[in-house]
Amino acid sequence: MVDLSAPALEVAPALLGCLVTQGDVVVRMTEVEAYAGWDDPAAHAFGGPRPHTRTLFGAPGTLYCYRSYGIHVCGNLVCGPAGSGSAVLLRSGAVVAGIDRARLRRPGVEDAALARGPGNLGRVMGWSVADSGGRVGEAGLELADPVGPVGVVRQGPRVGVSVARVRPWRFWLADEPTVSRYRSSPRVRPPAW
Repeated sequence: MVDLSAPALEVAPALLGCLVTQGDVVVRMTEVEAYAGWDDPAAHAFGGPRPHTRTLFGAPGTLYCYRSYGIHVCGNLVCGPAGSGSAVLLRSGAVVAGIDRARLRRPGVEDAALARGPGNLGRVMGWSVADSGGRVGEAGLELADPVGPVGVVRQGPRVGVSVARVRPWRFWLADEPTVSRYRSSPRVRPPAW
């Protein structure tokens, strides 16, 4: 079993291939990003706890959900020691059980794209901001080790962040069609030479 009390940079690649279950939907993780809490200017925890981020400072294995762009609900698993604010963003995965439920939540989408991208993964899992604070092993949220070989793991910069953007803290499985494409943040401006 993945040791969620370890630092985010250890937990993130260890989650690849793992099965995340919420109710009757099971997703095999194919892409994740590490966020190192207090010390990471791209993390929601940077600057310390605030009312909407206090879940990040909970015990390892806590689900932290937030709304992105006012539309999408994204899920993270808190890791590291309690109080550190570290977490791993669950970016993409392959739906391996509960495909009919996933298709109802994302109608008209090809199967490989059902949980491609953190907002889509959150939608397939049925998460809302109210699910923030749930714990692995409770209320239908489960985490299981990979079944069989995981494959080749790649590493590169995180998607869409404007600070600490060159840190290679995004991990994904090579040649996996469910992995999202890399995009830099629209807030990053090219240098004015």
